[in-house]
Amino acid sequence: MNYGFVIDNRKCIGCHACTVACKSEFDVPIGVNRTHVKYIEKGEFPNSTREFSVHRCNHCADAPCVEICPTTALHTRADGIVDFDNDRCIGCKSCMQACPYDALYIDPNTHTAAKCNYCAHRIDGGYEPACVIICPVEAIISGDLDDPESNIAQLVANEETMTRKPEKGTDPNLYYINGSSEMLDPNATTTDEKYVWSEQSVGVGHFAKYADQRSSEADMENLLVQLAMENSAKTGQPIDQRAIDNVAKEIQQDVDTQKARRVYDSPSKGVLWGWEVPAYVWTKAIATGTFLMMAVWSLINGGLDKTSEMTGLVTTLVFMGLTGGLLVKDIDRPDRFLYVLLRPQWKSWLVRGAYIITVFGGLVSLKLLDNYLQLGFDWLWIPGIVFAGLGAVYTAFLFNQARARDLWQTPIQSAIHMLVHAFMAGSVVMMIIAPETMGWMTNTLLWGIILNIVIMAKEILMPHDTPDTKKAIQLMTKGYYSNMFWAGIVIGNVFPFIMLIVLTGSMILVAGGLAIIGIFLTEFVRIRVPQMIPLS
Repeated sequence: MNYGFVIDNRKCIGCHACTVACKSEFDVPIGVNRTHVKYIEKGEFPNSTREFSVHRCNHCADAPCVEICPTTALHTRADGIVDFDNDRCIGCKSCMQACPYDALYIDPNTHTAAKCNYCAHRIDGGYEPACVIICPVEAIISGDLDDPESNIAQLVANEETMTRKPEKGTDPNLYYINGSSEMLDPNATTTDEKYVWSEQSVGVGHFAKYADQRSSEADMENLLVQLAMENSAKTGQPIDQRAIDNVAKEIQQDVDTQKARRVYDSPSKGVLWGWEVPAYVWTKAIATGTFLMMAVWSLINGGLDKTSEMTGLVTTLVFMGLTGGLLVKDIDRPDRFLYVLLRPQWKSWLVRGAYIITVFGGLVSLKLLDNYLQLGFDWLWIPGIVFAGLGAVYTAFLFNQARARDLWQTPIQSAIHMLVHAFMAGSVVMMIIAPETMGWMTNTLLWGIILNIVIMAKEILMPHDTPDTKKAIQLMTKGYYSNMFWAGIVIGNVFPFIMLIVLTGSMILVAGGLAIIGIFLTEFVRIRVPQMIPLS
């Protein structure tokens, strides 16, 4: 059994009955929707068209929201329905980053994620979803896609259908008849101008303007004849099928030459992962990098003095504590943070990262105890290096699970980049806590800056396959956040590079401080910009 939906756009009139029924069934708060109708217009009056598209959870066979969810709050039932348990949700918003269809939201009342769940309670009782029952023109069809005798299976088999973003590989179970790229592809319509509900502060909580009634296909022929008659009256040309065909061609040509524009959609959810996430990536780089540099130095050069080692270990723990604090602050249900450890979903890199950080923190604490009591546990450097390295890079794989954000889909490159940041940050801390390592750490920082510049140049200059990635790169380098990004490059890389080559003494520490600032600025932009690209 595999439940799915078909949206028949030949019938849809954009009445929003499905949205209202869904809100009523689940008491969905104002400003968020499990089901919504998107309007797009093309052409100029009188040769204009309006199309509708019902958007909701696609109940994917390979659901990225299920894979990334750290607590199994999101799960796929045996019948293919992607359901959720808000009693398990911690409000981390990872599912929203993973869903290419913008189907999830954070409920403002419960502060947990929610979405269309196919009215699972109705299905279990032998009824159809509320939206299917309420649709006045039967434009929404539900049923078992695996049953060849079902209406939905026959429609999918016999009609030409489309799915949203098939390139994401999610295998969605929501099909559109008579769909169009303008309706289903967020990049096909401009979002530069305001439209109804384009922002949370506009339209939400107020009655939406009534849309113009779309002409049905049955009325199209009469419209063409009327326009042909008007042309005949003006030109004296006879009215025949050719004249009617010419009118139809002119209308279509006029419509096709106009860029589709979005005139009604759900409210923008904005940036989901705020400053806390780039901040935690930054503090994590400092913590893991400090330990890595201490461990490498100790293994190669015979260790640090007791005071320097103690200071370095305490610094590591402080910044790891800040990392954990920022993670907790970013989630909408901080009271449930321990669910990540106690109710884990092991495919999620959020869970794996939590355990990596926990083990790493334990190893650092044990090494600190060893330093204080002189227990001779020098072997702790080895597992410490392993978990420090994993702690530095695991976020790259978490971002990769956020399949909706194309710029983050380079896990190996991102992991190398984060490891370079850790070495850069750690070398700077070592210069401060252990001045005897200054020469070695200066070279480490210099090579780190070179690698950092190379990686950033590759990301910016190399061709990109997807429109979303291209948009993200443009926003980074030429858009709203370009000043911050280039400041990070110049202040955090170019200036320190020159200073490290030309200057000596205390100016080396200044160069190191600038490098750490640059890491934060570039990571802030790189994490924020992909979230500004619309998903629906």
